[in-house]
Amino acid sequence: MKFCIDHADLDAIRRIYEYYPVDGVSTNPSILAKTGRDPYQVLKEIREIIGEDGELFVQAVSPEAEGMVREARRIVRELGDRTLVKIPATPEGFKAMKMLKKEGIRFIGTAIYTAMQGFLAAKCGADYVAPYINRIDNMGFDGVQVAKDIHDAIKASNYDSGLLAASFKNSQQVLELTKYGVKAVTVAPDVIDGLVKNAAIDSAIDQFTKDFEGLVGPGKTMESL
Repeated sequence: MKFCIDHADLDAIRRIYEYYPVDGVSTNPSILAKTGRDPYQVLKEIREIIGEDGELFVQAVSPEAEGMVREARRIVRELGDRTLVKIPATPEGFKAMKMLKKEGIRFIGTAIYTAMQGFLAAKCGADYVAPYINRIDNMGFDGVQVAKDIHDAIKASNYDSGLLAASFKNSQQVLELTKYGVKAVTVAPDVIDGLVKNAAIDSAIDQFTKDFEGLVGPGKTMESL
């Protein structure tokens, strides 16, 4: 499973990349707006951090298909072939997806709240489809189950697509989909930190250090003996 950062803060991205085995960065217009900076400048700096091999997800904002396609061309031209264009799973979006598929531009179906949205985006040729897990929960439905339904429908039809599940509020949601074998998740830095944040972990490590120093002396390590 691929593991991506759902953020556009450069310092946060650098920190997560330093410590965790991540595969790329996902952005959307709202995330970019929070930076208060020129979108392409921010995205180019993200590309520098994640390298040419990292996958970068950037959303088109035009309301009609032809505009989405024009945006997609520029996005890939500016940011490289490892950049996937996020296209909303709407009628205009599906039209754009079919056009992009013919041009060989990689894309992801986004703003997905129902299983059929995800299935149709996959059928259009999307590399990924992005169900919004927590937002679906907030509507009174089961976001994790919707994601599983999309995953199952894609697998049953043998499409070359998969989930980039998004909008997580806690590590349990991430775990459920990790166990289910989805293609990828994109997670905010605070949720990523929460995956391994546990008082029991800290306590165990503190005890190991205390016991070792009791044996060989304060500040000693296996390297300094």
